[in-house]
Amino acid sequence: MMGNRTSKEWIAQYATSHTHPVNRACHTVGIPMIALSAPLFLLAAFVRGLWPLPTALFVAGWIFQFIGHWYEKKPPEFLSDPRFLLVGLRWWFAKLRGRA
Repeated sequence: MMGNRTSKEWIAQYATSHTHPVNRACHTVGIPMIALSAPLFLLAAFVRGLWPLPTALFVAGWIFQFIGHWYEKKPPEFLSDPRFLLVGLRWWFAKLRGRA
């Protein structure tokens, strides 16, 4: 699914479009918001009245992403290759470990 590149290569390419400090900060906040919204959406199917929380996290997370790219002056990588939607979370974990 991720082609013939290693995870490190995907993260390295992703990092080239995320060099501006504001963009990196926006992604550091926005990516976990989007990631957290996914399981909460599933939970909201069973918990009445929960849906506003994952919706707000999802929307706010994407707002952070696009604000960051406005500062970066580059479009999000996933517009050229949708597989980068899966790389963002890997980049976030690598960043936490000091590897991105």
